[in-house]
Amino acid sequence: MKKLLVSLAAMTAVVACQAQKMLVLYYSETGTTKTVAQEIQKQTGADIEGIECVEPYSGNFQETIQRSGRERESGQTPALKPLSKNIADYDVVFLGYPIWFGTYAMPIATLVKEHDFAGKKVVPFCTFGSGGLNTSSDALTKALPKAKIQKGYGVRTARVAATAKELDRFLKENGYKEGTVAKLPEYSAQKPVTEDEKAIFEAACSSYQFPLGTPQTVGKRTTPDGTDYKFTVKSRGMNGEEATSTIFVTVANTDGAKPEFTEVVR
Repeated sequence: MKKLLVSLAAMTAVVACQAQKMLVLYYSETGTTKTVAQEIQKQTGADIEGIECVEPYSGNFQETIQRSGRERESGQTPALKPLSKNIADYDVVFLGYPIWFGTYAMPIATLVKEHDFAGKKVVPFCTFGSGGLNTSSDALTKALPKAKIQKGYGVRTARVAATAKELDRFLKENGYKEGTVAKLPEYSAQKPVTEDEKAIFEAACSSYQFPLGTPQTVGKRTTPDGTDYKFTVKSRGMNGEEATSTIFVTVANTDGAKPEFTEVVR
């Protein structure tokens, strides 16, 4: 009976995947988000389209920050070239972007002004230096009240090579791709960090361009690929006030693997 139920669940997932018409719609300035978008398209068979600005951003980090900062302050958003795909034709839209100023890039701000995605499942995916999936997903929920914002996927630019394996799990877990994966264990309860755990945190985070704070407590879990850590961290915000964040770190179970931080959730 148990095997029959599992088989029926798998068949249901396959039918659900086949019934959904999917589009990967993304903005990418440097090509990193495009890499993730192409991997989603490869694994799902979805249609794909890149968002283009009438006046492209330069690709230079400082110039992009300055221009997008001016746009944010003035309330103006960049003009976009018309899309060739009709959003109304799709059930699921994977919406991709880099994180700027803690949320989706300015071209997406234009997109959500021009399209309400009514009735669509919108799956955010993003690339970032440290984090921003949670904040950008929240912003999309507010900007697109007629859409159904789904759980999203984010990856640090420094770890984009991990995208294929991570997306395989993400897409299967959420019913966008055929197949099943074993559920990952929950993190253990938070406990004060040990000296060894502090060393792991420092090895993962010390080379990042901005200070990420001091770890206070940690929970962890063991997976088939290694050990994951969930640190609670104290830091100072830009206003000088004390802030708390969660920083995720992973250590692969291969010889000589170095700790990597995967995301900061502020």
